Amino acid sequence: MFIRHGRKGGKVHQEKATFYLVREEALPEVLHKTIQVKDLLNRGVYTTVNEAVQKVGLSRAAYYKYRNYIFPFYDLSSGKIITINLLLDHKPGVLSQILSRIAKSRGNILTINQGIPLQGVANVSVSIETHEMSEDIESLLQALNELDGVQKTEIVGQG
Repeated sequence: MFIRHGRKGGKVHQEKATFYLVREEALPEVLHKTIQVKDLLNRGVYTTVNEAVQKVGLSRAAYYKYRNYIFPFYDLSSGKIITINLLLDHKPGVLSQILSRIAKSRGNILTINQGIPLQGVANVSVSIETHEMSEDIESLLQALNELDGVQKTEIVGQG
């Protein structure tokens, strides 16, 4: 089970999701094509969603509907890298608190990408190597979401 954390109206909420391990051949065609589009974009073969969906014969609406719900399965026994997307209030020290909290759990920060704040909110993406972490990812997400200035946290990728 995965828990997505966020804030609505200033209150912390959790959205629980159950995951299933399904063989690739059992997936419907729309999910196969969504995977193909994500792969083409990740490898840089195409730079826009429009180009990639046209190549594989998938509508943009279908891609956007499923893109955040299908990810490749990776062996959990090997070192894993996760990418967390965070929405932050544009206030001094918020990102510093996040990085300190990740370090406290022994997560190895590989990349940090922060967008320019718009309307007082900044989008930050952090990639973390997790194999030496002292707590599970759900606990880390919950702790990050409880920090002052964090509006939302979610895992957007793993590898």
